[in-house]
Amino acid sequence: MLTAILGVLLAGLLVLWGSERLRQGTGLPAGRIIFIDANRLTAVDRTLYDPALGLAGRPDFVLRDHHQIIPVEVKSAPAPAAPYEAHRLQLAAYCRLVEVTYGSRPTHGILRYADRSLAVDYSHALEAELRRLVDQVRVSRSRTPGRSHELPERCRACGFRPHCDESLV
Repeated sequence: MLTAILGVLLAGLLVLWGSERLRQGTGLPAGRIIFIDANRLTAVDRTLYDPALGLAGRPDFVLRDHHQIIPVEVKSAPAPAAPYEAHRLQLAAYCRLVEVTYGSRPTHGILRYADRSLAVDYSHALEAELRRLVDQVRVSRSRTPGRSHELPERCRACGFRPHCDESLV
């Protein structure tokens, strides 16, 4: 009986040790994973949504570390010296979505590259940058782009020609 109990305890310790090694191998910080993008590992489909900005998205991971909720975006390339602007803004959008969904503003998000993780502060300045970008996208979507060429051959092959008021043919 004592041997069986010791065996179960040893097995439990091995499972804990193995799960900690697995977490360390991912490069993610300590914390409980509370969300994983459905396309990654699970069948859970939970798109986060902010009706005020009209944003929707799914970070690769959302971690709970003590009282903090942190979005994590995984990139397959090696880390740049500083995060690319597009990556920073994508992470800012996920921070905003986490704030709206979970009711807790993250202080930062994490960009996990192939070789290391970079924390990006979710400052009010970064949030303002995100809001400006969302506004720019809205404005650009409301406009019809002008004709981008002067070649009748391209115009003739265009699928939008029947509806275009700038048709060259």
